[in-house]
Amino acid sequence: MKQFFARLLPYIRDYKLYFCYAIIGTILVAIATTASAALAKPVLDDIFLAKDVDMLKILPFLVILAYFSKGLGIYVQSYYMSFIGQDIVKRLKNVLLDRMLTFEMEFFNRYRNGELISRITNDISTIQSAVSNYFIEGIRESLTIVGLVCWIIYLSPELAFYGLVVMPISLYPIALIARKMRKTSKKLQEKNADLSSKLVEIFNNMELIKASSGEKLEYQDFTAHNQDLFKISMKTVRISELTTPVMETLGAIAVAAVIFVGGYKVINAEMTTGEFFSFTAALFMLYTPFKRISNLYTKIQIAFAAGDRIFEMLDRNPKIKDGEKVLTESIHTISFKNVDLFYDEHQALSGINVEVRRGESIALVGGSGGGKSSFVNLLLRLYDPSSGEICINGENIKHFTQNSLRAKVAVVTQKIFIFNDTIASNIAYGGVIDEARVELALEQARILDYVKTLPNGIYTRLEEFGANLSGGQRQRIAIARALYKNPEILILDEATSALDNKTEEEFRDALSGLLRDRIVIIVAHRLSTVSLAKRIYFFQHGRILAGGTHAELYHQCAPFREYYKGIE
Repeated sequence: MKQFFARLLPYIRDYKLYFCYAIIGTILVAIATTASAALAKPVLDDIFLAKDVDMLKILPFLVILAYFSKGLGIYVQSYYMSFIGQDIVKRLKNVLLDRMLTFEMEFFNRYRNGELISRITNDISTIQSAVSNYFIEGIRESLTIVGLVCWIIYLSPELAFYGLVVMPISLYPIALIARKMRKTSKKLQEKNADLSSKLVEIFNNMELIKASSGEKLEYQDFTAHNQDLFKISMKTVRISELTTPVMETLGAIAVAAVIFVGGYKVINAEMTTGEFFSFTAALFMLYTPFKRISNLYTKIQIAFAAGDRIFEMLDRNPKIKDGEKVLTESIHTISFKNVDLFYDEHQALSGINVEVRRGESIALVGGSGGGKSSFVNLLLRLYDPSSGEICINGENIKHFTQNSLRAKVAVVTQKIFIFNDTIASNIAYGGVIDEARVELALEQARILDYVKTLPNGIYTRLEEFGANLSGGQRQRIAIARALYKNPEILILDEATSALDNKTEEEFRDALSGLLRDRIVIIVAHRLSTVSLAKRIYFFQHGRILAGGTHAELYHQCAPFREYYKGIE
């Protein structure tokens, strides 16, 4: 608990004034609750037994004042603590996403999207309960307990012993329940993440599910995950709700002892009827906040488990360290020097040596899994080489900031990324919209004529994943985005795979005029696309088997010849 709130302290300390308001409300609740118990004594002794008319005129207003004060205190406390909790949750979501965005691609490949979403939404929302509800409720109930205990001891120290002995006795079973709650809560958070991941998987692959008639299969898989979540949820409820019967039973024993001993005291005139009923009322009121604190102690374990998962992300450092130099000079050469790359135990690249100069274009060809995409990923620093180095103008790219490096690179991949935003925003993604440049990029990508037919032109909003575009149109939007950036390094990774032959030919004609004064890396299978490159590198099993023109490779490299015969 101490560590949990210590980690949240940098956020909590910004709300000192609001905490003061909430604590004032809490104190008001504690005082009003104690006062309402104390009023039972004059009601019985002064009004019903002594027949005091003056007291009859005063006490109803005091009762109203006590309960009004209690309600006002609860309102003030609830409002300000809700504000604090909501604002901390907002800030934590921002901080956690900002932290995750610094992580390398290996991290995002290892964790499922649904699990990461669950940590930002479900886990942080669980923490909100600890900050805005559990924390201040614990203070409120503790102050209420202190006020009622003082009143009970004042009325009768002997009866107080019988009534309060249950409190220390109940601590042991509550501690055991809380320990079990933390374990099951962690499993509950993980299973929630599994369910979120399954939903993300279903919605992202809906086209395949429909085409394969997989609705029933996905439904059965989801219901299995949902059933597992239900079982763990019910186990959590079974454990957390154990505090109620434990406290009720121990409380009943204490109350029975108080009735027995107190009854004798009233009969023997050692205690007035009003004092006994005031004591009993305070005792009953006392068990309510004590029981709430017991429940809070077990429920807060859920927040602690969620906190562990969040702090795990916040404490993680990105494996790819940013360089200190800003890459401002023009890129003249890119060099891969004896580069190896491992994904865990799998070697993706081995002994890669390539040099490309400004104004040159190269093509990377080979079968799936050959290492072409890994080559591109290393240049973008989505991964770092396991050995060897990659240099720009003779200097290791690790020395440059990632932002300044990527600002000079544009990538078009076979997997198209379209955001639920306007065409202009998609084209100028990451920068300022320049309408003239947007239209020029769209013209170079051979899609401007189509965009002009749309009701809002370049400000037409695209649906998620570009669902309101055809496959070829999505790919041309992606090409236009890369061209808008006017990069020094242009990477086309199967960039024309969704284009028809006529459009591809038009794009190649436009692209041939853009190759000057930049480095172009083409990953493709089509001979027509590869023909734009001056030099071809043939990849197989993570190695470059040969490099040269298409004619040279076809005559000198048998594996290359067999590869192209297979795709012709």
